[in-house]
Amino acid sequence: MQQKGPIRIIEWEDLDKKKFYSLGVFMTLTTRATVYPASLIRTRLQVQKGKALYSGTFDAFCKILRSEGVWGLYRGFMINTFTLISGQAYITTYELVRKYVSQYTPSNTVKSLVAGGAASLVAQTITVPIDVVSQQLMMQGQGEHLTRFKVKPKMMLAATKRKPTFGQTRDITVQIFAADGFRGFYRGYVASLLTYIPNSALWWPFYHFYAEQLSLLAPSACPHLILQALAGPMAAATASTITNPMDVVRARVQVIYALNCLDSAGQI
Repeated sequence: MQQKGPIRIIEWEDLDKKKFYSLGVFMTLTTRATVYPASLIRTRLQVQKGKALYSGTFDAFCKILRSEGVWGLYRGFMINTFTLISGQAYITTYELVRKYVSQYTPSNTVKSLVAGGAASLVAQTITVPIDVVSQQLMMQGQGEHLTRFKVKPKMMLAATKRKPTFGQTRDITVQIFAADGFRGFYRGYVASLLTYIPNSALWWPFYHFYAEQLSLLAPSACPHLILQALAGPMAAATASTITNPMDVVRARVQVIYALNCLDSAGQI
């Protein structure tokens, strides 16, 4: 365990691996289940032309809930849960690369920068194919006319009965591979790397920086965990501000082009 001023930096060898992985999966799954409807609505809003389907976020939520039910807000969620693997791969890569880089430099900033970038590379390699399939499933229902990939009628019938099934996932996966081959599952991969590698590489150094500064400002006024909790959003805001332009490009490439929603004039 490294002590940097008032901040204790927990290294890989200090972790209880059993608790680390089990609690990590549970927390990630809970978070994804909470934010998934918002992600689905965002995808449909990004893909629609003007206000063809929905006038805004609240309108989309009400219409999906009314016409497709609660399951309509969770289309593609089952396959999306496989991104839990990428989450565990991310943090494992981060900790192992930190340990490796520490052999060459004691600088926490350098270790965080290199490890954060490497972790994001591994995570995005796993995540992008899953996202491509789940985004296609998100577009089924009211948004199915916006995408060339559609589930078979019998699968749609199962969905209306609100029975979760991997049949839709298999159907979409086969169609993507038939149309675009293996490359079809990596639409937007380069754009994702150019977005998330810098974002992750910047987040960790800024996180440690803000945590240290907050501890120096209020060394005894706040518990250690609260200061670290505050440092997380601050680091995320800083890193996202820097990488946001590329994130806009990534969203356009991964969502629009992966869903093939360009009209004949090439306009969205």
